[in-house]
Amino acid sequence: MDCQEVPRQVPDPRCLGPPIGSEGTLMSSTTEWSHEALLAGEPRSAGLARDFVRIHLLAHHLPHLVDDMRLVVSELATNAVLHAQTPFVVTLSSSSATVLLEIQDASTSAVVLRSPGVLDTSGRGMVIVELLSQEWGQIIDTRGYKHVWASFPRDG
Repeated sequence: MDCQEVPRQVPDPRCLGPPIGSEGTLMSSTTEWSHEALLAGEPRSAGLARDFVRIHLLAHHLPHLVDDMRLVVSELATNAVLHAQTPFVVTLSSSSATVLLEIQDASTSAVVLRSPGVLDTSGRGMVIVELLSQEWGQIIDTRGYKHVWASFPRDG
């Protein structure tokens, strides 16, 4: 795979501001496993993010989450490529009950859940995230990095 695995860094709680957008909470229980990849801010990275999610979900015996989480990571990675236009980090982690997907990029612009019209050719990405995930949210840390996350029940 053309991505660089980076060690998981536990964020300083002071860096985590209140969620922006949909109400929700980041996973607060003990993390059982976590994987990260640093990807370039280019179109092919959305495919690499999908592969990253599939590989790790299958390795952790969670095949029932692959389709929905691949679609969600595709939408979030595409947003990072189109809007942030910077490298981004994909994080996939799990507690005993929840699998958390997170995209971190260098943009400070909040993601917006829009209501696209029937003839609109874009604007449905976060609607898909809203429909497929258990909950989602976003924060901008004190360094100015945006973290958009979506959680999924581990037991499906």
